Amino acid sequence: MMQAIEITNKEQLELAFDIRKEVFVKEQGVAEEVEIDEYDQLDGRTSHVLVYYENKPAGTGRVRIDEETKTAKLQRICVRAAYRKYGIGKAIMDRLEQLAKRDGATNAKLHGQTDAEGFYVRLGYRTASDVFMEEGIPHVLMVKEL
Repeated sequence: MMQAIEITNKEQLELAFDIRKEVFVKEQGVAEEVEIDEYDQLDGRTSHVLVYYENKPAGTGRVRIDEETKTAKLQRICVRAAYRKYGIGKAIMDRLEQLAKRDGATNAKLHGQTDAEGFYVRLGYRTASDVFMEEGIPHVLMVKEL
């Protein structure tokens, strides 16, 4: 059983941080001081998602909206290694896109790791840049109309 929720309290946000630290900091070597930033608050500027699989926190992501362009910026999308291949990444993306539309976004963008480019293409995103590096990891800009 899978459940994708919008994070509404500090306890849920800490669970999301735990997942991000496990995936980005421990697995991929991103510096923890870079991973957690000013958008990691429950102040209304950013919406955060937590996906539970069999009642265990398995994946997370966040989205913020550029009010001028109505573009949703999807970020920090990750799934714990033990839960990959269960559709959790798609559940995260679906929920983030729902929240983006709710908040007025008409299109979405993200910096996808090149290893995940095919995943995002299957969800309707298209590659809109050459490869660039973020935290030593190759990425591409991906975009989609919502």
